[in-house]
Amino acid sequence: MKIMIAYDGSRNARLALVQTITMFRDLKPQLTLVAVAENPRDITSGNEELFQQEVDELKQHLEEALAVCRQEEIAGETMLLEGDARKMLLYAAEKKVHPDMLVIARHSHEPDGGFIARSLTYFVDELDYMTFGSVSSFLARRIQCPLLILPSR
Repeated sequence: MKIMIAYDGSRNARLALVQTITMFRDLKPQLTLVAVAENPRDITSGNEELFQQEVDELKQHLEEALAVCRQEEIAGETMLLEGDARKMLLYAAEKKVHPDMLVIARHSHEPDGGFIARSLTYFVDELDYMTFGSVSSFLARRIQCPLLILPSR
């Protein structure tokens, strides 16, 4: 079974990797961990340095994830792309990896738990979805393979 995991090294992405290995270990999956470095909007030396720093951090995160795969005796490979994360993940799935399943971790913001904080978080999430869309909603509407969206814990 070929499983592609959108991986950015975040806490939720690390949890998604562990959950995926736990759920699908018996199927002896081939994992492809795909990270996307977003291009800076304008080309300045400061933006180029920040972009290169992001690329270097993503490479490190991917290496750490591969180490987890090796430790768990799961076959894994990595792919690092540049561009809009939504479009590049769709491209990777449909043109490069052809996975049996795509796994992504749901992005979360941890509110303080109060009613006002939860209400504001909900409002911001809805506004974000309406104006920009999220990676998971974008992929859910377009991807041609099963999509597993894992919640944060």
